Parts: sequence; structure tokens; C-alpha cells
Amino acid sequence: MQFIDSHAHVNFNAYKNDGEEVLKEALNKGVLVVNVGSQYSTSQRAVKYAHKLKGVYAAVGIHPIHLNKKTVHIDSDELDSTIEIEANGEDYDAEKYLELARNEKVVAIGEIGLDYHHFTEGDDVEFLKNKQKEVFIKFIELANSVGKPVMLHCWDAYDDLLEILEKHPVKKKGILHSFIGSYKTANKFIELGYKIGLNGIVTYGEGYDRLIKEIDLKNIVIETDCPYLTPRPLEREKRNEPVFVKIVAEKIAVVKEISVEEVAEITTKNSKDLLGI
Repeated sequence: MQFIDSHAHVNFNAYKNDGEEVLKEALNKGVLVVNVGSQYSTSQRAVKYAHKLKGVYAAVGIHPIHLNKKTVHIDSDELDSTIEIEANGEDYDAEKYLELARNEKVVAIGEIGLDYHHFTEGDDVEFLKNKQKEVFIKFIELANSVGKPVMLHCWDAYDDLLEILEKHPVKKKGILHSFIGSYKTANKFIELGYKIGLNGIVTYGEGYDRLIKEIDLKNIVIETDCPYLTPRPLEREKRNEPVFVKIVAEKIAVVKEISVEEVAEITTKNSKDLLGI
């Protein structure tokens, strides 16, 4: 069986001592990996890994929380994890990202999108929302200029994300990564041509079983979002890795009452067709 971890972050500091070994283990076990950037430095690193290892690819972009310089605390029962991220307040540099985006091993632009979940007291919320929207649209324009799909992040902002995608269509569509909405919301994006990215969140209970049942497998891709969102039954504190994408596939197989082999085959084809792998 072959799998594609369509959204990994082995380019993050959590793997600074063993990133190459983690990727090689994944490849040896039949897992292709797309490392996704969240700012310029991690986007660069994703491209470097992609050139170093066959079967590893890259996405480049700015995660919306990195547009505001602050320490972001993610402590959510829904995500079953506690994360602290130092957001660097990066500005969009069109020339630098265009150079990265043109790279042959870059298969998507992302992760990009909207995040309204992590505003805190003292934030100028309207200013930050508008900044996120403006940068998101610039990245859509970049994706269209290089003819590549997008890797979308969205938290507490699905309506605004949908509105922007309708007004500023992405030619090659893309993936709504780490989806945590309802199946009705998912269908709105599917109707626009997007794939729904599912990861370890769906293993944290039965909360997403209806979503899995309702969405046709042809519209699903699987991911880990590692080092975050380690799937159950692994320990919550264990660092997530691309090889664990199989656990996500197993959960989907159980809920849909089909074989893991079928989940692997169809989700891998979905990712390959969309990302041009």
C-alpha cells in the first residue's frame, strides 16, 4: 500500500535533530510526504527537503497566525493537544515567494487562509482579519500565476474563506486541510472543487464519524499535520510523524466499512491527481 501524507511539517523545529531520518522512515514504509511551510523559513526548508529526497514534496506560504507577531497558545479540547507557537509577524514578500513557488518540487501554495480562533485581548481584530484576507488573496493570485493548487488553513472562518474563494477562484483548486467543520460545510467547498483533508482529529472519538460517512472518498485526502494532532490510540504527548497517516486511513476504513487498501488507493490517487505528483 502507498499513502500520501498530504500535509506534514517535518520542516519544523520539532524535527531539527532527525527530520531526514523521519522522512526516510516514511518513504521506506510507502508514505510520500508533502512538507508544508508556515512562513518563509519553513517554506525554504520544505523545498530543501524535497530536493534532497525523492518522494518528498513542498508547499510554500504564510500561515495566517504568522501575520501577527505574538506568542500563540493553542489549548483546545477539540484538537486534544496543547501547542505554543511563536508567530513572527511576517510580511508578504511577492518576489521571494514567487521564486519559491516556481520551484519544480513545490506542489502547492500554502498553508494559507484565515484563522479567527487565536485573537486575544488587545488585538485589533478587524485590522487583523482584513490583513489575513488581503494576504490570502495575494497568495491566491500567486497560485494562479504559477498554476498550482492551494493548501488551505481555516479556523472559525469558513464563511469568509468560502466567500473569498468564490470571488477569487483558484484555477487549480486545492485542499481544505485539517477540516473540523460539519459535512454540510464540507460539501460547500467540495462543490467548489476542493478536497477535504482529514487527520488525527477524526480518531479522537466519534464526533467526525458522520462527516466521514457523508463525504465520498473521492473528495478526501489524508494527512498528519505532524508534529501536531497525534492520532489515537497513540499517546497524546507522542510526536506525530508521517508514518502515522495510516492510522487516519484505518479510522476512515472502519467508519465507511471498507478496506484500508481502498482508502489508501483512492486518497493517494486524489492527492496525486490534485498535486501533480
